[in-house]
Amino acid sequence: MPSKKKRRRESERPTIHPRNKYSETRPDFALLASLYPSFNAFVFYSHDAGRPRIDWTDFNATRELTRVLLLHDHNLHWWIPDGQLCPTVPNRSNYIHWIEDLLASDIIPKTNTSGDNVRGFDIGTGANCIYPLLGASLLGWSFVGSDVTGIALEWAEKNVQNNPHISQLIEIRKVESCEDGPSTEESHDGESVSCESKTELSGSTVREEVDPLPSASFDPHSDANKSYYGQPVLLGVVRDGEKFDFCMCNPPFFETMEEAGLNPKTSCGGTTEEMICPGGEKAFINRIIEDSAVLKQSFRWYTSMVGRKSNLKSLISKLREVGVTIVKTTEFVQGQTCRWGLAWSFVPPARKIVLPHVAEKNVMSFMLEGLQRQFSAFHVLQSVESLFCSSGASCKLNTSSFMADITASNDHCDAILKNEFQPLDEASGCQPVQETSNNLCFRISIFQQIPGTLLVKGSLQHRDNPISGAFSLIFQKLEEVLRYKFCR
Repeated sequence: MPSKKKRRRESERPTIHPRNKYSETRPDFALLASLYPSFNAFVFYSHDAGRPRIDWTDFNATRELTRVLLLHDHNLHWWIPDGQLCPTVPNRSNYIHWIEDLLASDIIPKTNTSGDNVRGFDIGTGANCIYPLLGASLLGWSFVGSDVTGIALEWAEKNVQNNPHISQLIEIRKVESCEDGPSTEESHDGESVSCESKTELSGSTVREEVDPLPSASFDPHSDANKSYYGQPVLLGVVRDGEKFDFCMCNPPFFETMEEAGLNPKTSCGGTTEEMICPGGEKAFINRIIEDSAVLKQSFRWYTSMVGRKSNLKSLISKLREVGVTIVKTTEFVQGQTCRWGLAWSFVPPARKIVLPHVAEKNVMSFMLEGLQRQFSAFHVLQSVESLFCSSGASCKLNTSSFMADITASNDHCDAILKNEFQPLDEASGCQPVQETSNNLCFRISIFQQIPGTLLVKGSLQHRDNPISGAFSLIFQKLEEVLRYKFCR
């Protein structure tokens, strides 16, 4: 009999997105087989329960399933040639609906100047062009889908043109390859742009002058940022002055084709360009992060799918390094397949996020594990003081008890969440802030657990405070800052 802990863990497991067409009703293989003879040829019935099934290791079967689902449920005419990556419709729909949630949230202000018209950018759209097709058909979004190989561009364009009711919403854009390996050239403001890039649309080639925005915390010349030597991703593909609500990406998850073929239970096809990247998905997503650090608010949200949960920690650390204002993650679940979504933005958070209803707990905590040997609880306490004092808040230390009492106004909370910090004058230190009913008051305590591990606990002093909703957000910010500084 399963333990209570296991049952609870299973009940808490993320499920398919509630707005996904398949969230409550799975695709009916028997019905589809009766309506589409071409699909019926791939359907068989299991001996145990007589359920209709397909052979998931047969590329032709999975491709035909995708074709009939797109036609039957989305009125989309679609096909890809042999060997190209074949997407699963329910899983890709999850990603679309998650972006819909991000755009609808009030975490960051809306910057779209074209009303309700949403514009997305699909990095590596592939021959299947699945994200633009779903986004346009489900939600009326417009897209630019980029790719580098001739066959991907040809079939993506065919899939767009075969659906004239949405074809005006989707642009397929060619990325010129860097045939001579990595090179850099200076743009007119001195920033370095990887490789000479062109974009091509409908046979006409346009030379693009990339005008990147400077970043105080990101150095494109640094050796640490040269882990990806591939085709252009965003820089050199996004045109000067273009604005997008979001970008999305199903990155190459693997470093070798041998690694890509380790799952014997499925066959989704996929070319080397679609599946493989030196350094794997981590290197590819790092390149998106690096490009985003230059393009900044050209996109409201930058997003990518992540195939390995273990990569999230280092990617989030990279995001904090380049100075993003917010990071969001999610888990996509479809059948036995799990993927994760990573989203970030350089748009300052909306002031309205500091609201009472977002306060969930009076007490929050996290573990700082893998603390570097030269650091102690005292160093962490000093960093707590520095973080809050540099925002203008008051921070009173009790070094004998390893506690810090913080008092912050609404403006101080905004400054912390928006990364608006001022150089700290060591002579004057923290300036006192009066404890009033309108200020946020909380305590940070640090406890030694075992060597190399600390427990950091935050306690909200007055839950009924009008800005108590900022506490959980500020504590999350503190966790990110301390993890980045002490646990790298």
